[in-house]
Amino acid sequence: MPLVPHRHCIVCGKAIEADKYYCSEECEQKMEKERKRQRNFTLFMFLMLLIILLMFWLPLLR
Repeated sequence: MPLVPHRHCIVCGKAIEADKYYCSEECEQKMEKERKRQRNFTLFMFLMLLIILLMFWLPLLR
């Protein structure tokens, strides 16, 4: 049996056609939700770092 060119869904790992990234709309929505969560976490960490730096720099400016 010849092996057909394919790839695997980046969410669940099911074999799919070579030109697709997700096996279903559900997997695509899960990935979008995860991307938003990661983006929000990155923004939160950046803001926390900024606040911490400001807490250390403000007393030095006086």
